[in-house]
Amino acid sequence: MSFYKKELIRIKDDCYSNQWQIDTVIGLRNYINNNFNEKLNLDLFSRIRFVSKYHLLRLFKRYYGQTPNQYLIDKRIEKAKEFIKNGLSISETCYEVGFESLGSFSTLFKRKTGFTPRAYQKRNFR
Repeated sequence: MSFYKKELIRIKDDCYSNQWQIDTVIGLRNYINNNFNEKLNLDLFSRIRFVSKYHLLRLFKRYYGQTPNQYLIDKRIEKAKEFIKNGLSISETCYEVGFESLGSFSTLFKRKTGFTPRAYQKRNFR
């Protein structure tokens, strides 16, 4: 093993000494990425990862800088932008990415992108 490989392992062990925590948050992130269009919440996340929801919340925020719900919303908005660019209607996009209300979708979309879904759609179809 080279000196650099040993140093990388040493630094990893110093900074990220608990592999279980890393596996837990990465597993949760992967679950959100694959199931963003379903009804997801913190209770479900804690059952899936077999950990207290409050502990999971703290872990996720420590490693990713945002809560699982914030990450989920960002993922949904990111996918919504893709769907709108690909020609899906705004209502179809809303339900396709997992929102239950067109109003909450529009509000969050505008807050995250600075544009309403309609303005974003017009901007990308010029």
